[in-house]
Amino acid sequence: SLNSTETCTPTGICASVHCLWSFLCFVASLVTLTCECQISTFESTLDSSDLSVVSVTANGQPVSLPSSLSVLMVTYETSPSATALQWLTPEQTAGKKHPYLFSQCQAHHCRSMIPCQDTPSIKHTYYAQVSVPKDLVTVMSAVRDGQEVDPQDSGRIIYRFRQTVPMPSYLIAIVAGALESREIGPRSRVWSEKEFVDKAAFEFSETEAMLKTAEELAGPYVWGQYDVLVLPPSFPYGGMENPCLTFATPTLLVIAHEISHSWTGNLVTNKTWEHFWLNEGHTVYLERMIGRCLESEQFRQFKAIGGWKDLQDSVNTFGANNPLTNLVPSLQDVNPDDAFSSVPYEKGFALLYHLEEQLGGPEVFMGFVKSYIQRFAYSSVTTEEWKNYLFAYFKDKVDILNKVDWNAWMFTPGMPPVKPQYDTTMADACNALSQRWLQAKDQDLNSFKQSDVKTLSSHQVIEFLSLLLQEDPLPLTHVKKMQEVYDLNAYMNAEIRFRWLRLCVRSRWEEVVPLALKMATDQGRMKFTRPLFREVFNFEKFRDEALRVFLAHRAGMHPVTSGLVSKDLKVDVSNAASQ
Repeated sequence: SLNSTETCTPTGICASVHCLWSFLCFVASLVTLTCECQISTFESTLDSSDLSVVSVTANGQPVSLPSSLSVLMVTYETSPSATALQWLTPEQTAGKKHPYLFSQCQAHHCRSMIPCQDTPSIKHTYYAQVSVPKDLVTVMSAVRDGQEVDPQDSGRIIYRFRQTVPMPSYLIAIVAGALESREIGPRSRVWSEKEFVDKAAFEFSETEAMLKTAEELAGPYVWGQYDVLVLPPSFPYGGMENPCLTFATPTLLVIAHEISHSWTGNLVTNKTWEHFWLNEGHTVYLERMIGRCLESEQFRQFKAIGGWKDLQDSVNTFGANNPLTNLVPSLQDVNPDDAFSSVPYEKGFALLYHLEEQLGGPEVFMGFVKSYIQRFAYSSVTTEEWKNYLFAYFKDKVDILNKVDWNAWMFTPGMPPVKPQYDTTMADACNALSQRWLQAKDQDLNSFKQSDVKTLSSHQVIEFLSLLLQEDPLPLTHVKKMQEVYDLNAYMNAEIRFRWLRLCVRSRWEEVVPLALKMATDQGRMKFTRPLFREVFNFEKFRDEALRVFLAHRAGMHPVTSGLVSKDLKVDVSNAASQ
């Protein structure tokens, strides 16, 4: 970051990118950073990681910055080990013929792809042109701006992109592969390998309805295009809200969360990662308001109950006294990746829902959220700025706000000081069925029938299994009977399958261990991969098998995923690399 954001404001990044597949190396031949400077001299510091810098010029001259509008040009190459980039061999793709590249810059990995001010406190526009072999297609987190045959190599195509809305570096994204697209709405296309594209178009056919609902709640969608890219399974997150091009994995079932980020996160951004809850808590709140509009208030309440359980799981995993369970944690000397959990999402939502209850209900509080978005659009904010605006907006209800235990909510580890009283209508059937299983003796098992779950929605089956995971492991006889009557092995819904396999491994069902490890490695979503590996690792008899399977698949994993699973399984990375 610059030593003073007040004296030098970045106005844009321009990149000319050349993808060299034969060396599995990403080469950006030139990146240009344009800054508007209000003083005659200043010092510019750009973040970088594993970059090989060839040359740096300012306004065409060796580095010195003489004018008020300075153009800093950096010629460099990235490293094959760049943490922002994952290079897939043809064998790792669905088509098996062409390589594939995708980026993931959140939280602070853009610096391994582009020398930049890699902080969410700085926003910029960008323009890019990317040269790839003609059999491949490139898309970025920007509006497509034309293409042409590369004048220097007729076997390559240059794709151009332009992002005119200021955004932080972590939202710069690039993908190159054998991609096809289908139109799914007036401002939306879905992109994927041809093997998945038609299925993806069907899965995300409700995108425009969700966009319109979000606009009614939060204001105009300012990014122009809203496309969805369905990535290969190794992507570590369920989705990534890159502007104009949401990244999704095949396991992502609903895209309302990523759509919501177009307002909360992308348009209004946390100033540092310590304030990540401003991105995620508001996004979960808006996501569930979309669900309320398209489904019902009972559905929103039901999803909130599930979110509270996810929060309990994260607090249990970290430990109730771990400062990383603070809503606003200190990340001094902490890698933001290591702090990733459901805490900013669900503790943040719980606070917003609690405020909603105190201040007049969903319509009243959604009015505040919309006003907050309008007030801080195109900028980055802190929790203090959010809180000050909350008090200003509800100036006639300051007495209510003063009764909130802000220190307990923001800066105290563990569960929130107040548990919201959610409507349990949809959850009651899940609770009743889970209690039947928890209390059943062996002689009661024949009372369970297939109809028990046939009347439940997929969301309710997920909740039923989540409730069982919060208790002591079921006897092995019980989970075997559950499979016999419900045939849960046949469910392909990733959220259901993930919980079912964990339940079986905890009950020490040995035959299920290969299925759990298969799911852990067939896709790379950390939400699924890390807990599945941990469950098998905690099954003493199969600890070595968990390690063996991880080491065998580690090279094909995203570096963020492999690094965190290594920590989960207590793998010495240096020794593992030499084996």
